[in-house]
Formats: sequence, C-alpha cells, structure tokens
Amino acid sequence: MNLVLVGPGRAGGSIAIAATRSGHQIVGVLSRSADRRYGPALRWEELPPADLILIAVRDDAIEEVADRLAPICASIPVAAHVSGFTPVAALEALARVGLATGGFHPLQTLPDAERGADALARSYVGIGGAPAARPVLTELALSLEMKPFALSDEVRARYHAGAAAASNFVITALETAGDLMAAAGIEPGVAQPLVERAVANVYDQGTPSALTGPIARGDTTTVKGQLAAAAEVSSDVGDQYRLMAEATAIRAGRRNDSAKWT
Repeated sequence: MNLVLVGPGRAGGSIAIAATRSGHQIVGVLSRSADRRYGPALRWEELPPADLILIAVRDDAIEEVADRLAPICASIPVAAHVSGFTPVAALEALARVGLATGGFHPLQTLPDAERGADALARSYVGIGGAPAARPVLTELALSLEMKPFALSDEVRARYHAGAAAASNFVITALETAGDLMAAAGIEPGVAQPLVERAVANVYDQGTPSALTGPIARGDTTTVKGQLAAAAEVSSDVGDQYRLMAEATAIRAGRRNDSAKWT
C-alpha cells in the first residue's frame, strides 16, 4: 500500500517503520515540523494519491486534523486513526467527503519508534469503522504480522481502560515492588521469574487460581506487617502498597478484610 502518515510520533513512527519493512511505502508525512524521517514531508495543501491515511495524533487533536484533511484528500479512499479511546466518529469530516473511515489501534506499548516497530509483530490490533475501511485495515494488520480483532465505538472506553490497566497498573506494581526490594538491599531483578510465572498463570489458568499470597488466604497478621514495612520505606510507597492491597482483596473476594489491617 501507499500510505500517508499524519503525526510521526511514537505510534505513527512505529507503524511507519514496520510498514516500510513489510513492503509498504510512506508517500508523505504531515506534521507540525518538516519531519522527513519516514517519508517526504507534505504541506497542508495537497496530498499525493495513496491507499490509506493514518492519523497518529493526540486524541484531542483527531477531530481538528480530520477537518483540515477533508478539503485535500479526495484522491485517498480510506482514513483511520490509531487511537484506542477516541471513536471513529471523530473522523466524520472525512466520511462526509467520501472516505471510508476506521480505527487501527495497536494493543502494544510503544516507548519509541524503533522498539515499537519491533513489538508490533504478533501483537493484537483493534479494528473498527466503516465496512469499506475494515478490509484495508485488516490487510495492513496481517502484513505487519499483527492479529486483528473487532473494536466498535460503543466499547472503546471500556477497552481502553482495560488496556491501560494491563500496561500501566502492572508497571506501578512492579515499581512499588522494586522500591521495597531495593530498600531491603536486594536487586529488584530477582523477582523477574516470579513475575513472569505469575503473569503466565493468569493466562494459562485464570485469575482465581493464579492469585496467591497472604491477602488471598486471609492472613491478616502478615498483611499488616507488609503494610507497615511499606510505610517505613516512604509515605508514597506505603500509600501505593495499601491501595493495591485493597484492590487485591476485592479481587480475591475479601473486600471486608482491609478493615482488619488498621
């Protein structure tokens, strides 16, 4: 495919690199600066013929970008944004001028363009939008060795919250664990096999079987000791540990146990 990229940031750059490696061509890049890393820099006056416009800008800028593109994209049949949260309806200005609009959200963390491009293969990608857009986006996904799944506007907020929890909440938990290990004079990396096995257990046998430890078994004395130890490290670590302990108690069906910890 010939692609136009709008927004060559981490997400846009990751897709651009992966697409180029897979034989696609970035025929133009629109950005606030004359960014030529991924293809020829374009001006907001006329777009070259292409098969697809990929819009990879901040969520709060998607609708504005669609409005700016509408007068100059008559030669391109499909447009998609890469947001997991914003509805495809935000591209209404492009739909009104005849483009099939869709969403293409890689379910992957993209810390920078190079590592993001490497991570896209074998990752899942949420695809939604107009019927004419979905086959084009699915073809792109498969060419990047990604696994497409249907993602409608109606469920985007729940889906995106779940994606954020799966990524960011895990990082918060690991950082808190690392602070506690470091305070004990132990290299935090010793927990990596434990973490990897715990995550594998969740996907292999489900959360009820995977959730172990003093909170799950109702060992109040041990949990109180852990909370006290976390608070000794710092007030921030103590607060984070308590919040995650309370969330774990709810998940373990022991919502009322937290009252015993004080």
